[in-house]
Amino acid sequence: MIIVQIEKTYRFGVLGSGSWATALAKLLANNLNQVSWFLRNTEHIAYLKAHTHPPKYLQSVTFDLDRLHLYDDLDDFLEATDIILVAVPSAYLHSTLSRTQTKAFHGKFVLSAVKGIIPEFHAIPARYFHKTYGIPYENLGIICGPCHAEEIALERLSYLTVGSENEALRMLISSVLKCHYVEVHGNDDLFGAELSAILKNVYALASGMYAGLGYGDNFQAVLVSNALQEMKRFIDRVHPIHRDVASSAYLGDLLVTCYSKFSRNRTFGFMLGQGYSIQSAKLELGMVAEGYYAASSLMEINKKFEVSMPILTAVYDVIYQGAEVRKRMQHLTHQLS
Repeated sequence: MIIVQIEKTYRFGVLGSGSWATALAKLLANNLNQVSWFLRNTEHIAYLKAHTHPPKYLQSVTFDLDRLHLYDDLDDFLEATDIILVAVPSAYLHSTLSRTQTKAFHGKFVLSAVKGIIPEFHAIPARYFHKTYGIPYENLGIICGPCHAEEIALERLSYLTVGSENEALRMLISSVLKCHYVEVHGNDDLFGAELSAILKNVYALASGMYAGLGYGDNFQAVLVSNALQEMKRFIDRVHPIHRDVASSAYLGDLLVTCYSKFSRNRTFGFMLGQGYSIQSAKLELGMVAEGYYAASSLMEINKKFEVSMPILTAVYDVIYQGAEVRKRMQHLTHQLS
């Protein structure tokens, strides 16, 4: 067990402007007097200052502007923060940080809420931050579900998981996110939790495809139970430690992503099952479906580990190999048990 002592009052910040970044900023502002927030788009900052709510995502969320420091300059934002909650879509994370020097992250703690894989490196966020910016693993963590940003905005009872090898960091982050409608639990399985958060998006794509094709709840139960088995095989092979994949950080997050109306990955898959082209589905969704990028990177990673992953392979074949959705998913049904 790693424990890094908390010896001073840390300055918290959120990096990102989407729905999950907005939800995290809302939670931090519940408990902290000051929160830094990097939005990049100056027009969005001006709108938020004028209307007290964001212009695009989770518009029902209003902020006490006295608690926010808004930034459109990344260097200034990093200088003003000690603990950074990163909620930039994985496809844009490297380009967002590409001009940032390693020293900008020296001594800082980074909590990933990306829930995706960095496609340029086929790397989970923790590994990306460790390798690219030299951040020690004890200064890294993940914030995962089962939780959708939309329900945070509605203040519906939700549960978050903070994953880190550093117990003190887990406790600190849990304390600043917890409120009357959010429970937070700790988890020391940084790598497994990150991989699970990535895999569940791919499985939600499959769930959506089947729903779009007209498969019912009976089959969905079979699909999700097989997805959990596939997830366990993979994360146990990549990072073999004791873990309970039936807990909410793994199974719970998988279930909500595969079944919820707020799941953009399920929605993307549903459109494909309905006959949309990949490009049309992207345009219609208007947001990033992390499973789209993850499927390719996970297939690349699995070349090393050679884990049996029929669901991942089927999704990859549809998205990247041009396989016809109905035929490919029908073939997958014969591989499930």
